[in-house]
Amino acid sequence: MRRIKFIFLRTYMRIGLFFYMKSIRFHGIQHIPTDKPTLILCNHQNALIEALILAVNLPKYGYFLTRASVFKIAWISRFLKGIKMLPVYRIRDGWHNLENNKSIFHECVDILSKNEILVLFPEGSHNLVRRVRPLSKGFTRIVFEFFETHPNREIQLVPVGLNFRDATAYVDELHVYVGHPIPYKLKADQTRHQQVTQMKSEVHMALTRLTTHIPETNYSEDLLKLKSKHVNFLDPISVNRCIESDFKDCESMPKSRLEPFRAILKTILKIVMFLPYAVWKLLVKPRIKEPEFIATFRFAVAVILAPIYLIILTLFLGLILSWSLALIILTSILIIALLTVKL
Repeated sequence: MRRIKFIFLRTYMRIGLFFYMKSIRFHGIQHIPTDKPTLILCNHQNALIEALILAVNLPKYGYFLTRASVFKIAWISRFLKGIKMLPVYRIRDGWHNLENNKSIFHECVDILSKNEILVLFPEGSHNLVRRVRPLSKGFTRIVFEFFETHPNREIQLVPVGLNFRDATAYVDELHVYVGHPIPYKLKADQTRHQQVTQMKSEVHMALTRLTTHIPETNYSEDLLKLKSKHVNFLDPISVNRCIESDFKDCESMPKSRLEPFRAILKTILKIVMFLPYAVWKLLVKPRIKEPEFIATFRFAVAVILAPIYLIILTLFLGLILSWSLALIILTSILIIALLTVKL
């Protein structure tokens, strides 16, 4: 029963993302091992939706470490645990809660020992900046706890760069660049501190090649320069080359001629989906305190309220008009939604 529920949730999320995102493309996904202890390490811009996207696209389903604060609401907690997400506690969650991490980390070691995939975001928090921030030591703690029980085994550290065109926009796109695994074994000739420093440095360097990395110095000015040149933020290789060349070797992305048509479709979609849109615009969005959560909550409205609204609308129209007309209207709305997103 639990497996059926898991498969249903994963399939439902996949369909929801298909209607929500213009495109989600993976580059180098074949680099992810499926028969070894594997720790996937991603940059973290866009809150919970990143984990959901990875959850339905990995070649082998993984377990995810997610900030504990999103587990506070009971039904959300059940849903997240249903798709194999585990809460990890931070100081801001209270010192008394940090003890809960011990059992979570033990569970992580057990997951890795079974050659499963564990996914986490080593920057420790989300942020919309287009830069790989300093990595926390949390992932290295999991690695060394794994070595404590399996000192002769090797763990695969897989860097993954998430590249959004515009992380708060609707419609958005995402390109995911998967780096080559970094095989890591316990080194008897180095101290733990030396190994932690080396591990963090290697992963950080790999991530800066897999996502746009604008140095902190002159960040705002450099970001404006990149936007003025209309670079393609989905392609971190070309964007980083532009930065390294002092903005001389830059590839501009041509503007879509279909934008005016998409704007019309988006307006029509807002009208026909007025109730879910009103809930989002008037009730949900004003309460979002962190912009990194905009996409996550918008997606939640899309996959929860929108289907309920469409079902009720179809039943209502079927009862007062005709079922054939109701189905035609439902199909038309779905086509408009797809065209709005995919064009």
